Amino acid sequence: MKQFLILLFLLLSFQSFTQKVGLVLSGGGAMGFAHIGVLKALEENRIPIDYITGASSGALVGAMYASGYSPLEIERYVKSDRFKTIADGTLESHNKFLFYNEDEDADIISFGISLDSLNQRILPTKFKNSTLLDYQTLVYLGTVSEYVNNDFSKLLVPFQCVASDITTKKSVLLNSGKLNEAVRASMTYPFFIQPIKINNQLLFDGGLYNNFPSNIMESSFNPDFIIGSNVSSNASPPSETDILSQIINMTVTPTNYSIPEKKGIIITPKTGITTFNFNEIDKAIQSGYDETIKIIDSLRRHIKRIENLEKLNERRSKFNQIGRKIIISAVETENTNFSSEYFIKKSILPNKSILDSTTFAKHYFRLSENPGVDFLYPSFKLLKDSTYKLLLNSRKSKELTFEVGGLFSSRSINTGYLGIKINRIHKRDYYIKAESYFGKFYGSAKIIGSLTFPTKIPITLQSYYVINRWDYYKSLSSFFEDVKPSFIIQNENYFGALIKTPLGNNGKFILDYRKFDIIDKYYQTINFTSKDTSDFTRFDGYCLKVHTEINTLNRKQFASSGELYSLKIKYVKGLEDSESGSTASNKYIIFKNHSWIVGQFEIQKFIINHKNYHFGLHCKSTFSTQSLFANYTASLLSLQEFSPFPDCQTLFLPEYRSTKFIGLGVNNIFSIYKNIDLRTDIYLYQPFRNLNKTNDISLYYEKAKLFSEYLFSTSLIYSSPVGPIRLTANYFPQQKNPINLLFTYGYLLFNERAIK
Repeated sequence: MKQFLILLFLLLSFQSFTQKVGLVLSGGGAMGFAHIGVLKALEENRIPIDYITGASSGALVGAMYASGYSPLEIERYVKSDRFKTIADGTLESHNKFLFYNEDEDADIISFGISLDSLNQRILPTKFKNSTLLDYQTLVYLGTVSEYVNNDFSKLLVPFQCVASDITTKKSVLLNSGKLNEAVRASMTYPFFIQPIKINNQLLFDGGLYNNFPSNIMESSFNPDFIIGSNVSSNASPPSETDILSQIINMTVTPTNYSIPEKKGIIITPKTGITTFNFNEIDKAIQSGYDETIKIIDSLRRHIKRIENLEKLNERRSKFNQIGRKIIISAVETENTNFSSEYFIKKSILPNKSILDSTTFAKHYFRLSENPGVDFLYPSFKLLKDSTYKLLLNSRKSKELTFEVGGLFSSRSINTGYLGIKINRIHKRDYYIKAESYFGKFYGSAKIIGSLTFPTKIPITLQSYYVINRWDYYKSLSSFFEDVKPSFIIQNENYFGALIKTPLGNNGKFILDYRKFDIIDKYYQTINFTSKDTSDFTRFDGYCLKVHTEINTLNRKQFASSGELYSLKIKYVKGLEDSESGSTASNKYIIFKNHSWIVGQFEIQKFIINHKNYHFGLHCKSTFSTQSLFANYTASLLSLQEFSPFPDCQTLFLPEYRSTKFIGLGVNNIFSIYKNIDLRTDIYLYQPFRNLNKTNDISLYYEKAKLFSEYLFSTSLIYSSPVGPIRLTANYFPQQKNPINLLFTYGYLLFNERAIK
């Protein structure tokens, strides 16, 4: 009997020692990060984890844990600002590449068409940019995968995940290959993230067909006990009035969220958040932790084995020493022809040198920002010298892009915008773009040709031709005041060429030369009829400009974060030809040569960036040696203007024009709801001298009073995915009607003026 009891004790001890525990993690978007709390609680209470299977966000959390990251490290990552940027589908400001940005235009939506498939219907397949997500999964999981020969069973914890093949309508098991690819496929929520191919299968979110892969756990690992963490459920029956519920039921297969009763326990965290609410991840993590703590005693009754945390951390530390350092010595591309392959390789490895992780990140994000590149997906291949070959699955943008936009306004400044662009990448990146603005107040046409060389420091050469027209009379009648023009039409056309190079990621340097022809027609009295002829000033010449800019502002208009530093120096030379009209008090024909230098500096910086409040400082200054033109109005029209609000450019405001001035302002922005801002901008304007006149042809400058001018604007702005919607009140104290109310939808943007 004694021998039997000893044998039974040894048998039970051996069984508890060899007992294997599997962990199944469901999908659920942001709710899935409750699994991190589950992992924290299990580790703290020394519950072993021998195998992991997961779907979607459960695949990400499970793969990171299996790759040697502790629950605390995973938590820090998903709560970081970088992960919030990933969830938003954007890039961090320091990773954006200003060099590739064109001049801001008024486009609201754009769509591309491939020249070799013009008869195909093209719809977008993504709403979120996955560039940063793909890079981060590569860095966190790609190196580990290579050092275990892409065998997921050799990770610190053996791991498997599922994805969905929409062609066969079946779940796909992923247990080998590139770990970052497997997790990325399992997380690819339809229409939100660009899908990728693995083994020539286009794969989507694993939760579509198997959102709780407990069957995979049993069939692949057959553990003694299974712990499930489930934050999801099957969709409710479709409603006849809810199209979204109908689509979900058509595309998603119901999942069996269960484990055999004697085989395991399911933890069901009550996160209180929704699938795409990535702003409350900490709530999900805490929920997972709390729900796990509640059942720890039940788990201990079933799981006799106790994890040795000291040995676990030793194994984790040893595992984390393998292959984490990134050094890239080669690049290989897929889905590209020879010419575009050359451009992509040269963009990553411009001098056939090796790249450390910092330089690789810089080059990778720069390439991803190239308008000619629609999609990049990176993976690693470990080479014999312990460096990596970068494998890039690349796809070029559609060669033909159409842009549509403009401005709808309660004032008569409505403007349409159309653009068309042909973009190709071969050994060099080049494009041709034509665009047009059309409206009563403003009309313009522009054509650009651009060529970019993928050298170590990229260089772009551009040529362009622009026609602009402004008609203030048709848009506003408040000009009928003393010494202010009652009727103004400005026409200009110019052509030129520039060379552009980057200044880091967020800066650019431009050297620009252009020839211009500016024609202003205007009356200097309110007493005119349709039979009268206007005064006329023509100015022909050339302009040489040097422009440096650093820009991390988060929006092209109505920014609420980031910073801008801009310095422009121009040399302008030309011949003025001015002639009086039928209503001028003094008849004249004047020819006069002009040449001057202009320096313009602008700085805008948001120094407070809280979730619900942003505060910025803004300064714009100009110094010019410009000489006087033939008359008061011609001189005013040629002067530099202070226009801190977009609406300023739709009004002729003589009080904010001078050869030398500085404007200082503050930007107060209250984010009252996501993408809805209540904004107040207040500016002081200080000219150093003002233009005045004694009669139509006798002009002089006078010393300006100290900060005698100011202006402010209050707006309620909704920054929608298809352009800003704005209700605004502007205040211009010297105008006859100082309060200017308007409603707008879209962007109030113009092509650059010839010499301003």
